[in-house]
Amino acid sequence: MNPIAQELNTTIQEAAPHVYEMLSDMGKALFFPKGILSQSAEAKIKADKINATIGIAKEGTSVLSLSSVTRFITGIEPDNYLPYAPSYGIPDLRQQWKKDLYKKNPSLGDQAVSLPVVTSGITHGVSVLSDMWVDKDDVIVLPDMMWGNYNMTFCVRNHAKIVHYKAYDDGLTQFNIDDFERVIREQAEKNDKIITVLNFPHNPSGYTLSKTEADRVAAILIDIAQGGTNVVAACDDAYFGLFFEEETSKESLFAKIAGKAERLLAVKLDGATKEDYVWGFRTGFVTYGISADTDIEGVYDALEKKTGGCIRGNISNASHLSQTILLKSMADENYDSLKQEKFDLLKARALKMKEVLKDPKYADGFDVYPFNSGYFMCIRLKDVNAEELRVHLLENYGTGLISIGDKNLRVAFSCLEEKDVTTLFDIILSGINDLRA
Repeated sequence: MNPIAQELNTTIQEAAPHVYEMLSDMGKALFFPKGILSQSAEAKIKADKINATIGIAKEGTSVLSLSSVTRFITGIEPDNYLPYAPSYGIPDLRQQWKKDLYKKNPSLGDQAVSLPVVTSGITHGVSVLSDMWVDKDDVIVLPDMMWGNYNMTFCVRNHAKIVHYKAYDDGLTQFNIDDFERVIREQAEKNDKIITVLNFPHNPSGYTLSKTEADRVAAILIDIAQGGTNVVAACDDAYFGLFFEEETSKESLFAKIAGKAERLLAVKLDGATKEDYVWGFRTGFVTYGISADTDIEGVYDALEKKTGGCIRGNISNASHLSQTILLKSMADENYDSLKQEKFDLLKARALKMKEVLKDPKYADGFDVYPFNSGYFMCIRLKDVNAEELRVHLLENYGTGLISIGDKNLRVAFSCLEEKDVTTLFDIILSGINDLRA
């Protein structure tokens, strides 16, 4: 094993041995290389005469650039977006995202967390999570309704095993925390380490736990960890902040579990993708929350270096331009009010959906899964096949939806105008009656 990786492992082992145990084989082997990067960093500070270390082209004191590119980007100097960004991400952006993390999640209080590491979107963050913490045949507890890409990332790429719990009760009245607890406790009895991904607002159903439900999930995870099982709990907060009802928990579960047990590793996966409506920016973050007897900052530094090494060995670094624009946006005096304006728009669409779906005529064709947040909602069809209906609606009504399994259709109200909501569900009901006939 590389000596740098061994040094990082020693730091983690001494202060947080159970965190070290949870690292995958790849995670234990990962490190941030010195070599060219460290030599270039030294030269940047000390080479005041000639610096021939940087793997970019320069012209005079500035980065070499094409006007056919730079003319489209105003207000930002080419030196602030054309060179490579650090593998960890722009330092100022990492600091600002961490500062806002505490603002958005006041329950964190004075709990120390790592400095967020920038990923190329949250999907990339999930991949980094898998590389660092998932070994072949590791068990990952997930709901039966889940984002399909988890299978690609955890199972196809890293050969883990997904064990499902039932996301909702039969009557579709609430998220099925009873089954979550049953399954995760069963797996904790069978395995030294278990992994779970807590995705709220939930994709595809658009549900976020209530404050009481969130407290219960956190208590289950803490209890399992205190009982002797290592728990990797990843909070996939892709749609964080889009909470539309009063009783809905407005904080990430990360805030409730970070640092609460020595055998509990909390990982926050979030980003600007949906929070700031910049889907193509591909700017996400990975943040860690642990409990350590000593040198917690040293452990965080080691985990950040391993994460940076994982990114360095994969994509090198995330987009410099995207990070720079995001940082400038967060510094804008109107940033919060602009976000509130878009939040209100999406909330109005979600509430319109709820209002329309109160009409009893729809109950003949489908049931509605609980939803209160995010971008999506789902319906469960009573007696027609979801894929057949999807194709029928597309070909005969010019209406596109996503089928999930045999019975479920996903509706993205995020891209649906309020005036079209009633029309949409009337079309769905007509399509159901067509297939019945």
